[in-house]
Amino acid sequence: MEFGVYSIGDRTPDPLTGQAPSEGERLTSMVSIARRAEEAGFDVFAAGEHHQPPYVSSAPAMLLAHIAAVTETLTLSTATTLITTNDPVRVAEEYALLQHLSGGRADLMLGKGNVGRAFGWFGRDSADGNALAAENYALLRRLWREESVDFDGRFRTPLTSFTSVPRPLNGRPPLVWHAAVTSAEAAELAAEHGDGLFANHIFWPPEHTRRLVAHYRERYAAAGHGPAERATVGLGGQVFVRPRSQDAIREFRPYFDQAPLYGRGPSLEEYCTSTPLTVGSPQQVIDRVLGFGEYAGPYQRQLFLIDHAGLPLGTVLDQLDLLGSEVLPVLRRESAALIRTA
Repeated sequence: MEFGVYSIGDRTPDPLTGQAPSEGERLTSMVSIARRAEEAGFDVFAAGEHHQPPYVSSAPAMLLAHIAAVTETLTLSTATTLITTNDPVRVAEEYALLQHLSGGRADLMLGKGNVGRAFGWFGRDSADGNALAAENYALLRRLWREESVDFDGRFRTPLTSFTSVPRPLNGRPPLVWHAAVTSAEAAELAAEHGDGLFANHIFWPPEHTRRLVAHYRERYAAAGHGPAERATVGLGGQVFVRPRSQDAIREFRPYFDQAPLYGRGPSLEEYCTSTPLTVGSPQQVIDRVLGFGEYAGPYQRQLFLIDHAGLPLGTVLDQLDLLGSEVLPVLRRESAALIRTA
């Protein structure tokens, strides 16, 4: 089991001060979070891709390349790269380059995108989302696996005897995950190719995630990649932890109430009951995360969103330290025990 953190790079104003970080400050804070995550014992840092305010992470390959230069052990991933609006030639070359610069510490998480108007910004039609994802990913796979590619598809100009450079490090492309919140198509694309599925279930009740992951596992086995329980699954989640649960709830509430992703809707208590959001003590986080496997089955990667909603950088770094010292050791021990008894 790998444990990591991911950032969507939002510049939400701190509800206690009304101040939002500048774009440069927010990008710098993401680098600081990645470095502290490595120091605290996390395995993975992932950065999202967005192209509208209040987000700043529009070019995650560049951000991750910088982080590669100031870290040594972290696996660096996107969360996600938009396979629908990015040119697969650029994706192939940028992430192979990241592989080389990071010494192989590069993953790629692909998604269709959840902002419909973003398709138009890149000359695409959101109605073509599923077809774009399938065609672009098919080309990306070929670019990484074939030295010379001839291609004539529906959505881009043809390629003739094209070689993407650099070639994947040691001939092995980055590990690919397909991110899904509700999309059965993303799960099916992952299963078809034997790739990982990342179920970002921070908004949804356990039953929804159970169905999505079960569908992926079923299609993975049907595609001949092996037993369903051997499929590669990652889960998202959001936590806010303090030594005492009442302090965690009191401190996080104003940030939750103003969060652009879920604020001004159900209460904090309702979200904590119906979704994986966990606000409380280290033991509460441990119990909740260990419970994810009850409905998702055995899985390989757990990523936490911890810097959303205007939380000050100092608070986020404190979270990493507390999770690293009191939560991760228990999760590693318990997940290893589950694997041994499986």
